[in-house]
Amino acid sequence: MSKTPTSISGLIDEWETIGEFASDVGCGYEAARQMRLRESISPRHWNGVIAAAARKSIKGVDWKWLATRHTSSRKAVSA
Repeated sequence: MSKTPTSISGLIDEWETIGEFASDVGCGYEAARQMRLRESISPRHWNGVIAAAARKSIKGVDWKWLATRHTSSRKAVSA
């Protein structure tokens, strides 16, 4: 079982490629690439991310984990 990632990019790095992450989550490659660059995942993809992380036995990735990272990235953008 993988330990809980500390960042969005750390989460995405659990997959071999961004393309594999995108496929598992159910989004496009460019959307996944932007998630990694922005260090934020749009709430519309959270269910897919949570399910994909669970299938890979990545612990700790849930609504709260995603919301915390989404909020901190929004604050950084607006500052």
